[in-house]
Amino acid sequence: MASAATFLLIIAAAAWISLTDAAPSPSSSFVPPPPCAPPQSAVAFLRARCASTLYGVACYESLLPYACIFQTSHVKLARAAGDVNVAWLRSISKRVKELVARGAACGTAGPESAALRDCASTVSSAAGLAKQSAAELAKLDVAGATVGRSQVRWAISNTQTWLSASMTNEATCADGLAATGAAASSPVAREVVMAVVRAKELTSIALALVHWIPVPP
Repeated sequence: MASAATFLLIIAAAAWISLTDAAPSPSSSFVPPPPCAPPQSAVAFLRARCASTLYGVACYESLLPYACIFQTSHVKLARAAGDVNVAWLRSISKRVKELVARGAACGTAGPESAALRDCASTVSSAAGLAKQSAAELAKLDVAGATVGRSQVRWAISNTQTWLSASMTNEATCADGLAATGAAASSPVAREVVMAVVRAKELTSIALALVHWIPVPP
């Protein structure tokens, strides 16, 4: 059975979204980040920004592979965090749907099954919202210095709204499973809760880094 750790290994190995694509499409392909030795300025920038989040270690470890791309750009760093978040949520959404289908095929019923079905819906919604936020950050990144003050504010506001709503959906899933008591005894429920807790961390990191995007004077 796959675990939350397995999700992370899969994403780290093969599900990085390219930040160098010219088109800011939410359907951007996932590719491994190019191997590089990031400059110390990028590493220091990442450490400083991650220190402003609630999950500094997770922030640093998940985003370091992107350091050669974001360098010291707040927008590119926030975009990287958004892309990592989308990849994680997509993997969870797929896994939860598989678990629900397996339970239905086996005729499983009860509070845990109902909570898993709810999770399939809420995590899917969370992934959709994260995808919207990542697409907004991609547009902001591609536009670069041509974007005006009002457009930057609008993009930041939209992204914060969608990421906050995504966190609400993630919490709903985790709380629903916790309320059944299944997380303490069921490997399936525990797997989903662990993965969703990780998703909440990544969403929180992305939200915190969006806050640091500078607004033109």
